[in-house]
Amino acid sequence: MQKGTISVQTENIFPIIKQFLYSDQEIFLRELVSNAVDATNKLKTLALRGEVKGEIGDTTIEIILDKEAKTLTIRDKGVGMTEEEVNKYLNQVAFSSAQEFLEKYKNDANLIGHFGLGFYSAFMVAKQVDVLTKSWQKGAKGVLWTCEGNPEYSIGAHKKADRGTDIVLHISDDAVEYLEDSRIEGLLEKYCKFLPVPIKFGTRKEYVDEAGETPEGEEKKQVEVEVDNIVNNPSPIWKKQPAELTDEDYRSFYNELHPYSQPPMFWIHLNIDHPFNLTGILYFPKLNNAIEAQRNKIQLYSNQVYVTDDVKEIVPEFLMLLHGIIDSPDIPLNVSRSALQSDQNVKKITGYITRKVAEKLQELFNKDREGYESKWTDLGVFVKYGMISDEKFYEKAQKFVLFKNTEEKYFTIEEYREKVAPLQTDKHDKVVLLYTNNPDAHDSFIRACREKEYDVLVMDTIIDNHFIQQLEYKLGNVLFVRVDSDTVDNLVQKDEKRESVLSESEEKAVKEVFESLASEAGASVTTQALSPDAYPVVITKPEFMRRMKEMQQFQGMNFGAFPDSYNVVVNTNHPVIATKLLAETDAEKKKDMARYLYDIALLNQNMLKGAELTDFVKKSIGML
Repeated sequence: MQKGTISVQTENIFPIIKQFLYSDQEIFLRELVSNAVDATNKLKTLALRGEVKGEIGDTTIEIILDKEAKTLTIRDKGVGMTEEEVNKYLNQVAFSSAQEFLEKYKNDANLIGHFGLGFYSAFMVAKQVDVLTKSWQKGAKGVLWTCEGNPEYSIGAHKKADRGTDIVLHISDDAVEYLEDSRIEGLLEKYCKFLPVPIKFGTRKEYVDEAGETPEGEEKKQVEVEVDNIVNNPSPIWKKQPAELTDEDYRSFYNELHPYSQPPMFWIHLNIDHPFNLTGILYFPKLNNAIEAQRNKIQLYSNQVYVTDDVKEIVPEFLMLLHGIIDSPDIPLNVSRSALQSDQNVKKITGYITRKVAEKLQELFNKDREGYESKWTDLGVFVKYGMISDEKFYEKAQKFVLFKNTEEKYFTIEEYREKVAPLQTDKHDKVVLLYTNNPDAHDSFIRACREKEYDVLVMDTIIDNHFIQQLEYKLGNVLFVRVDSDTVDNLVQKDEKRESVLSESEEKAVKEVFESLASEAGASVTTQALSPDAYPVVITKPEFMRRMKEMQQFQGMNFGAFPDSYNVVVNTNHPVIATKLLAETDAEKKKDMARYLYDIALLNQNMLKGAELTDFVKKSIGML
């Protein structure tokens, strides 16, 4: 039995591993299983080159839990190690077997892990680690290496019969959670779900048809059998060529990633090998106008090893709404694989993903516009968010972002501008785009616009306020105005000026009645000669103030809330105003009538609430 001290630059590497290299204790299993995968892939590479003779047999990796012995074993049937290799790779931490193998077989570099210190993460949960190993090389003997979490180790011969390596962790008293089946199964599901070698953790029961003949007319009987519990999918579809896959394959994989979710609208299969390696699948989920609930559902892998779902360094902000997998060995990570490092490769990957997403959307728009329009309710938030947050995406998306009007028709930016310009251009030569964020609440305003042959857009997503301001800034010659804005009637150049049926003194008298009511709310009152068919009293809101208030609410800002402000527009051409109100000689009755008309206008804007609404209802019933 040989004894020695692990060769490291510092007196004791173990506290460093626990405190600095690996901030998350649970990743020990990922590192050890990844090493087992590397050892297995090395064996397969050697076999392909003819250096390993004969069949290599079953290469399933086993995870074995022994609660009584308080051990967790990771067993592989890979290349194994000789005593010399154990000394080199386990005792001289500065070396990495993966690095040496990489030099020797650089053409197969994608098979090899990048992280030589992964083995030592075992000491975060183990008070002692035993390594039982036997090399694939002819005549090799078994080796046992033991270490108790300090620089001292022992190494000697072992009667191990089979090729491969067992890493036996004697679990520490402060890490007994890793002796629970459910905890280990959860970690395997999280970190090892798509590793390229089958991983067995215990057995499970399955029902299969009973062997032998079944009498005619009878159903096959099923019997319960015990089978290996393989916890991973070694051949995920993102590693295959798109030509090999059907739509059902993509949908099934999405269901594997996000069980019980609504099916995705469509997807993008990423596959590039120059100037960097990247594969993956990104799915477009049904957003239903909900941004926050959909975030952080892209997982990053490195050679099928799970790294993180915090991918903000490589995926632009707006693409965080997508779901799926990105797998790249070229993304630089720190030694614990937990932090992405910003470099040129990362920037190239970010640009590539953005371009592929834009190309996919343009392709869908060009090939099947009707189908594209049918998805716009879910797609609109994503595209608009992308245009707001990413300049390159904005340039491409101008061709496939859509406007929807109140008649459920869809237009590109250019199509819509051409449609409305003849009637909706103001005196400053800006095309006025009228819109509503609530068609039901704004029904009367929309009808008034239609009477003038104006078109009204529906802009009701949670980011439309930002999107509108961006388009005004970028396009320069358009102006968005909500249908209940106080500026609608003044902005449109071709709007004919109506003559009022009231004299100047009569208009003044009408205005004074309503001012006595509106002053309590701090609202201003104007009289306008609108159509006799329009409402007698209309509430409008200042476009600028309303937008600022909405922006403030969206961003959760607290400093100096913008006040609620609105204007009361009295239609002097409406018969109720021009005849009935003016004809009333009783001052109190005249004020009651004006109050009732004012309340109707407030109700129409969903602004009549509480006691005022109760009084209005009582008054309406009393009038009947």
